[in-house]
Amino acid sequence: MNEKFFALPKEKQNTIINAGYRVFSQNTYKKSPMSEIAGEAGISKSLLFHYFHNKRELYLFLWNNCAKLTIKYLTEYKCYEQTDLFEMMYRGMKAKMRIMNLYPNMGSFVIKAFYERDPEICSAIQESYKSYKAFKTDNILASIDTSQFADGLDVKMMYREMTLASEGYLWEVQRNEEVDVEKMEKDFTKMLEFWKTLYLRKGGEK
Repeated sequence: MNEKFFALPKEKQNTIINAGYRVFSQNTYKKSPMSEIAGEAGISKSLLFHYFHNKRELYLFLWNNCAKLTIKYLTEYKCYEQTDLFEMMYRGMKAKMRIMNLYPNMGSFVIKAFYERDPEICSAIQESYKSYKAFKTDNILASIDTSQFADGLDVKMMYREMTLASEGYLWEVQRNEEVDVEKMEKDFTKMLEFWKTLYLRKGGEK
């Protein structure tokens, strides 16, 4: 990738990034033309190729940028500093809502990219996903206080279940043209309260 992309004003970088997320989230990798991304970003196709040498380079940049942005905002919302899993997940939800406001199509792009089977980018996406997922899960489970949970609970399995449900809810929300942030917060808070009744020790939090 040409370093001149990072020399652009942040606003212009985000315009190009959001254009990429939108186009790639609505089409397969093969059927996503660079010309459409350039047009969406308000630049020429030749200039887009000046910043990114080819479509694969742009696609993988956008994919890796998802992980970087997620870690950045989870850190900003102090998710990794929490020992209470439910507080951590609540803050994580707030962070993801912030990301959705700044990059409306990023979530849809992540889902699309994960299931993309084009041989040009498939293996790179899957390898990257495995390493990021392992890093995220291991770090979170290592920091939480497990004494608040019911005896004998498989904490790793519980976290996986809640993560899948949360990601499924976010995917459902992002399919709508307009995101109701207030409703999202209420819905997710209700989900957290339900999980507490299932997994915390009798009598609630210790």
